[in-house]
Amino acid sequence: MRFVKGHGTQNDFVIIPDPDAALDLTPAAVAALCHRRAGIGGDGVLRVVRTKLCPEVADQAGRAEWFMDYRNADGSVAEMCGNGVRVFARYLVASGLAAPGEFGVATRAGVRRVRLAAEGDVTVDMGRPRVLGESRTTVNGREFRGLNVNMGNPHLACLIDDPVAGLDLTAQPGFDRDVYPDGVNVELINRVDDRTVSMRVHERGSGETRSCGTGAVATAVAAAHAAGESIGTWAVRVLGGAVTITLDEETSYLSGPAVLVASGEWPAAPGL
Repeated sequence: MRFVKGHGTQNDFVIIPDPDAALDLTPAAVAALCHRRAGIGGDGVLRVVRTKLCPEVADQAGRAEWFMDYRNADGSVAEMCGNGVRVFARYLVASGLAAPGEFGVATRAGVRRVRLAAEGDVTVDMGRPRVLGESRTTVNGREFRGLNVNMGNPHLACLIDDPVAGLDLTAQPGFDRDVYPDGVNVELINRVDDRTVSMRVHERGSGETRSCGTGAVATAVAAAHAAGESIGTWAVRVLGGAVTITLDEETSYLSGPAVLVASGEWPAAPGL
């Protein structure tokens, strides 16, 4: 099985080309691929498959030739991944499956439009964030309140005073399962200045990651909300670098680097 390794601000992925939908990518296979000691290592898997061959998203085939079948590192299926879309788009262009410019990528959260040149940052239209009220999380015995933001996947974005650098995110933060029955991505945020925030994130199914694209958008939404705003451009600093979020009246945009770093062949994938 061929693979490519890529990352967006060190949120890293194993990319599996499967244009004809020939692979049965089981949770065990995904977990083996993502294992950082015994596998290739990654925060998730991006399977590259023609949209028209996947019944769950076949209705998007007229707007996007390729489907990003995203799986978390534990093998669970996820609706959306913002950094993943950018890396996925970079792979499509680098491999000749798409031309530089603007095109659609099918996801379980709907088609996402991406824009990229042959080199440089990748920008993705992330859609309009949905703010669904407030909720709370527990981290290191401390309770923090935050904004419930849906980006096609669920987020709890908490703007806090405690320095995020000092928090332990090795364990899953506590959350209200009545609000998030399928789990939640938790962002802990510090304000740096009027238009810059720093963020750490614990992603469901993957643990703490170096970056999270949908989480960065949720972070900007929470920062803007706290400032009494709804539009504007925000710099979001993550452990793996920085991304730029633009919020307008209709949608949101995520911009940042997407890099392919290695390719090879996986000799044996348990569960395939």
